[in-house]
Amino acid sequence: MRRTIKKVFGWLFKIVIWGFFAFLLIVAVQYITCPVYRFPDPQPFKGGHLFNPYEGIDSSSWRKSNFQAQSYAWLGVTSGRYNTNEIIDSIYQSLFYDVITISDYQKINKYGMEKNAYIPVYEHGYGVFKNHQVLIGAKEVLWKDYPFYQTIHNKQHILNLLQDKGELIYIAHPKLRGGYKPSDMKYLTGYNGIEVLNYMRVSIAHWDSALSAGKPVTIMGNDDVHDIFNPDEVGFRCTYIYSQSLHGDSVVDALRKGRSYGADIYRPTGESFEVKREKAKQIPVLSSFNLDGDTISVSITKKPAYFRFIGQDGIELARVEDSISASYIVKPSDTYVRTEAIYTSGLILYLNPVFRYEGRNPWKMEAAQVDVYRTWMLRIVGFSTLIFIILIVYFFRKRFRQNRRNV
Repeated sequence: MRRTIKKVFGWLFKIVIWGFFAFLLIVAVQYITCPVYRFPDPQPFKGGHLFNPYEGIDSSSWRKSNFQAQSYAWLGVTSGRYNTNEIIDSIYQSLFYDVITISDYQKINKYGMEKNAYIPVYEHGYGVFKNHQVLIGAKEVLWKDYPFYQTIHNKQHILNLLQDKGELIYIAHPKLRGGYKPSDMKYLTGYNGIEVLNYMRVSIAHWDSALSAGKPVTIMGNDDVHDIFNPDEVGFRCTYIYSQSLHGDSVVDALRKGRSYGADIYRPTGESFEVKREKAKQIPVLSSFNLDGDTISVSITKKPAYFRFIGQDGIELARVEDSISASYIVKPSDTYVRTEAIYTSGLILYLNPVFRYEGRNPWKMEAAQVDVYRTWMLRIVGFSTLIFIILIVYFFRKRFRQNRRNV
C-alpha cells in the first residue's frame, strides 16, 4: 500500500513538473515569435488646421458612462466574484448612469444584449504587470497575451491583434503596476484612447506623453469596480459622452469622435451610497465648447474654481479663475490644448484636446511597422537558444539516470 501511494505521488510530481516545463516552453515560444517593430518617431501635432471634437455640442445629451465593472465569471476565480449583473446595473442606475457595461476578464458579458443600448465590452489581459486593454464594441475575445514582463514590442503586438476584435481599444489603468510607462505612449500606435481615470490610479502623465507625441487619443474614466458593495469603488470616476441616442452604436461612434470627457468625482473614504446619489444630481456638465479661428471658448453649467488650459508636455498654458466660462487663444507654438475644470469640492472635469492637423482625417495615427530583419534575427537566436537549453537538460537528465543505474 505504501509503495502504491509513493508511486502515485511520484507520477503526480512528474505530471506537475512536466506540465510546468510545458507551460514555460509555450510562453517562451510566444515571446520568441513576437514581431519586432519600427515605431514612428514621436512628432508633435502640426498643421494649419485646429480640430475641435466638441463642435455643435450643448448641455442636453451628455450620457454618464462606466465601461469597467467586473462581475462573477470563471467560477469566481477572477475579481468581481460577488458582483451579479443585476446588482451592478441596479446600483449604477441609482447613481444616474446612462451607459452601464460590464467588462469581465477575457469574457464578453451578454447581460442586456436584447436592448438597443447594449455595448459588448471586455477587459483583455492576464499578465502579472496588469498590461490590460478595454475593448469596446467587442466582437470576440483575443486569448493571446504575454503573461510576464512585456517589452514595447509585446504591447504593440497585442494592440495590433485587438484591432480586428472590436470597435475601440482603450489602454487600461496604464500606471497600475507600471504596466505602461509614459515613455511607451510616445511610440505605441493602433489604439483609440487611455483609461486616464481609474479608481486605483490616475494616469495624466501617460495621456500628455501620447498627446505630446502627436497621438490623437482620448480620455476615458471608469470605476473599474471589483466590489460593487464597496461605496469607495463606485461612482468615483466616469466618462461623459455626448450622444443624442442611447443606442449602443451611437454611443460608440461618439466615443470614436472624441465627443466625451472624463470626470474625477471626489469622494472621501467611506462616503455612503445615499450621499453619492445626492452628489450625482449636482454634477455639472459641459454646456458649450467653441473654436472660433484660433480662440477656444468653453463653458460649464456650474462655475468651477478655475479652468486650466494644458499644452505640449503637460505644461499649464493659462488659468482662468472664478468664471463659468473661459477662453484661450491658441498660439502658433501650441500643438494641442486640453482643458480642465477644477471645483472646490474636488471634482475635476478633463476635456479632450483641440489639436493641430493637416486638414485630412484628424484621427489618423501612423502605424508601427514590423521590422522583418530584426524579427527573424530574434526568432533564429531565440529558437537556437531554446533548443540548446532543451539539449542541455536532456543530456544532464540522461547522465543522471545512467549514474543512478550504476549506483
